[in-house]
Amino acid sequence: MNVRSFSMLKTCWRTFPRRFATKVTTVGGDEIGSGTGIGQITGRVRYNEGGPHKINTPSKEIVTDLPPLTEALPNLPTAVYAEPLAESATTKVTTLVNGLRIASEPRFGQFCTVGLVLDSGPRYEVTYPSGVSHFLEKLAFNSTVNFPNKDAILKELEKNGGICDCQSSRDTLIYAASIDSRALESVTRLLADVTLRPTLSDQEVSLARRAVSFELETLGMRPEQEPILMDMIHAAAYRDNTLGLPKLCPPQQLENIDRNVLMNYLKYHHTPDRMVIAGVGVDHDELVEHVRKYFVEDEAIWICEDVSADSPKQVDTSVAQYTGGLVKEHCEIPIYAAAGLPELAHVVLGFEGCSHQDPDFVPLCVLNIMMGGGGSFSAGGPGKGMYSRLYTKVLNRYHWMYSATAYNHAYADTGLFCIHGSAPPQHLRDMVEVLTRELLNMATEPGREELMRSKIQLQSMLLMNLESRPVVFEDVGRQVLVTGHRKRPEHFIKEIEKVSAADIQRVAQRLLSSVPSVAARGDIQNLPEMTHISNALSNSGRSLGRRLSLFK
Repeated sequence: MNVRSFSMLKTCWRTFPRRFATKVTTVGGDEIGSGTGIGQITGRVRYNEGGPHKINTPSKEIVTDLPPLTEALPNLPTAVYAEPLAESATTKVTTLVNGLRIASEPRFGQFCTVGLVLDSGPRYEVTYPSGVSHFLEKLAFNSTVNFPNKDAILKELEKNGGICDCQSSRDTLIYAASIDSRALESVTRLLADVTLRPTLSDQEVSLARRAVSFELETLGMRPEQEPILMDMIHAAAYRDNTLGLPKLCPPQQLENIDRNVLMNYLKYHHTPDRMVIAGVGVDHDELVEHVRKYFVEDEAIWICEDVSADSPKQVDTSVAQYTGGLVKEHCEIPIYAAAGLPELAHVVLGFEGCSHQDPDFVPLCVLNIMMGGGGSFSAGGPGKGMYSRLYTKVLNRYHWMYSATAYNHAYADTGLFCIHGSAPPQHLRDMVEVLTRELLNMATEPGREELMRSKIQLQSMLLMNLESRPVVFEDVGRQVLVTGHRKRPEHFIKEIEKVSAADIQRVAQRLLSSVPSVAARGDIQNLPEMTHISNALSNSGRSLGRRLSLFK
């Protein structure tokens, strides 16, 4: 655009009739910004060559035939808003003749999550070499009868925008995939092959052995000790039985796990009565139809294969026996040299908790949130636990404490409540005493604001987690596996709301009445004797008022 055209445009703009619903007025000296102080700087009318700035004020002149936005439109029907259907909040469960349970829940969206939750895990490995579940986790989604290799499985998933995963815990093994809902039959066929018809070639087992060995080596080189310590505290709490068996494969068992051991384990633990097929965002009848076709009509691979006769032929049905005790390992823990952090010693103090079907389960979850905790470098607002006891009374008071976190592990027949702390080795004894005092203080009556904050935080965490489709899948699968049905989130919200200060004290006293469990790792020369820790916890806090140490 040349200069002449630009000048003509400016002239046209000045002469164009303005039809705005405002009129131009001039600000007087006694209006905005004419006072003293900061108003003269930021709000006053500034003068320039064209005179004072002008502001617009609403005009009462009618400039359009359209109705004003401040009034409702006439003759419009009453708005009808969409409401959730009753069936959209219902978990449907179908049990087939062979005991296989199928659970589903509708969910809006193009993608769905489908998978299996199996009653399997390290707690059932008492007659097997420890580490079978660790191997199965690494061998998941490898070659099967109908898929020659892992690439074929991934290609089948990628055609429909899908992803897959396998995770094991101490009492469950989960295979899951998220995929386009229109590919429900494809993913059901794939999951059936992965769980019932894996070939487990010698090469795949060898690669899994190397992967497990590498993972164990990596864990030993990392400063984070949580996976190792959780194995240790469970070993101390349930010595040589069920939940005390290691989740991580012990190095000495790597060569003892072969294809025959794995196939025998699958034969007796991957049975229809021990699994739940769950789907979120799928049509229930369609899912049932596909499951019948691929999980019932087609046989498992171990039905037509011979398994070693000297292998175990039944599933361990033992009830977890809480024993308490001490498991420790004196070793050198790696450090982050670049971060300037010192070498840390780690301690976990635990007590027998309750199962997830126990009436005290919800109050114990509230107590866990109340204790809270985290690392000394954590950041965030009240919603991230910064007002929990382990922050306000431990991490904020003792500069040498690098972490203090409460955990609540709940299983079908028992539970484990524990606190993990870390500090430099020279402060190990003091750290154990500080954590012991906080455990004893759990039995004191919580404040009204503290209790309310913990309950609201637990409710919000529950609801926020259930916004995720894979989390809903796992929740549906786990609940149906244990009870045969799913309790809605509304049930737990109401149960949390019912928790009182007396419930917190009763649950805390129940914890403290059990034999303590202790796990320690690192430079632990200053670790107090187990008898001293037990005596300090058994005195119910009678010496807490003294300045003397709990450990004589």
